[in-house]
Amino acid sequence: MSGTAHSLLRLDGVSKLFGGVHALAGVSCDVPQGAIVGVIGPNGAGKTTMFNVITGAFSADAGTISLDGKAITHERPHRIARAGISRTFQNIRLFAGMTVWEHLLVAQPHGESALRRLLPTSWADPAALRRAQEVLEFFGLGEVRDRVARSLPYGLQRKVEMARAVTARPKLLLLDEPVAGMNHDEAEEIRRLMLALRQGGLSILLIEHDMAFVMNLCDTLYVLDFGMIIAQGRPDEVRANPVVLDAYLGRAA
Repeated sequence: MSGTAHSLLRLDGVSKLFGGVHALAGVSCDVPQGAIVGVIGPNGAGKTTMFNVITGAFSADAGTISLDGKAITHERPHRIARAGISRTFQNIRLFAGMTVWEHLLVAQPHGESALRRLLPTSWADPAALRRAQEVLEFFGLGEVRDRVARSLPYGLQRKVEMARAVTARPKLLLLDEPVAGMNHDEAEEIRRLMLALRQGGLSILLIEHDMAFVMNLCDTLYVLDFGMIIAQGRPDEVRANPVVLDAYLGRAA
């Protein structure tokens, strides 16, 4: 990506094989500091595999990944999280039986142990409580603070998962289909939240199939197909790219 912005995340020639299949084949891309970058492409193109390699769930077979100039290519997931990467998942992964508030307390990466953070408020770390309250208010989750997160409507569960990821104070937030299954108003609320997070200095890398959403949000788009980047650029450039039209977006009749 061109420009003078500092590159927060960089992938150089990253490949991942499953058997003889290249899920990722020499992927190179970057996320500048303070940018919102989207990854789009057909189902099975390698998008979630890319997230799994970045976060250490899978180990890259070739290439390098760096965060803020430091290599994280073969680090374990918990070390990558501590280095400053948080994520959400395509299928919501909330903890069974835990309230919204407990999700925000347990997500914080430093200081008290996760178990101690779930003790009564009088025992909890004051800094953890302040951070949890700050994120609760930012995401507008105060009214459901003490509800079991998995009992909430789908759109609110998505917000809780996103809030949990943000609570950890990441440098980079990875969002895997953050508005999948949402109606227009719910998606617009998520878009506004993401813009506010970026305004606060957070960098975001997201996967999404909702083209109207990404076209009105992202600074840059990368298009994956069969594990390879087939196009990159501003949303208007990608939308007009004939290769992308043929492989993914389709041409108007």
